[in-house]
Amino acid sequence: MDLFTSDPNILPYDGEAIYHGHVLTQKQAANYYSVLLDNIPWQHDEAVLFGKRIVTRRKVAWHGDTDHAYTYSNTTKHALPWTKELLELKTVAEKMSGIIFNSCLMNLYHDGNEGMAWHSDDEKALGKDTVIASISLGAERKFMFKHKRTGKKREIILQNGSLLVMKGTTQANWLHRLPPSVKIKHPRINLTFRTIVSK
Repeated sequence: MDLFTSDPNILPYDGEAIYHGHVLTQKQAANYYSVLLDNIPWQHDEAVLFGKRIVTRRKVAWHGDTDHAYTYSNTTKHALPWTKELLELKTVAEKMSGIIFNSCLMNLYHDGNEGMAWHSDDEKALGKDTVIASISLGAERKFMFKHKRTGKKREIILQNGSLLVMKGTTQANWLHRLPPSVKIKHPRINLTFRTIVSK
C-alpha cells in the first residue's frame, strides 16, 4: 500500500480505516510508553471459549468513565478511572477523529509471540458503525484486515506514536488481527479509544 496517495483509507471498500501516521513525537511516544508500562494495573486477559476459560499472556487494562462496563469474549470488565496520561492521549485521538470517546481498552504485548486472532469489535455495547481510535506505542507491528465476504486482505505497519481510526461499516464487514512475529523482541502498548453506548 502507498501511504502517500490522496486517499488515506487502507480499505478498498465496505469500511474506512484511516491511518494518520505519527501523531506523537518520538520523545512523547517514549514518555507515554514508559509511564503506561510502569503505572497501569495490567492484568492477563481472559476469555470464555466453548465453555472453557482461557487466560492469555497478553495483558489488558480497561479505563474510562467509571459508569461503563465492557463485555467481550464472554467476560466483563469494569472501567478504572482515567489517568492524566490517558486523558492526554484521549484528547489527541478525539482531535484527529472528531469523536468524543468515553473509554479505552489497552493491550500490552510483551513481544512478537503475542498477537490477536481474527475478530471484529462489533459488540452491541459499541453501537452500530462504531469509531475506534487506536494509538500504538513501542514496537512496530503488522496489522491486517480481511473482508468477511470476499476474503480480500489489507495490511499496514503500525508505527510507534501512530494513530489508526476505524469507522463506518468497518466492523460489520472486516475482520482484523495482529499476527505474531518471532522477529519482534520488544513490547507494544495499544490504546483503543471507544464509545460505549448507554443502555
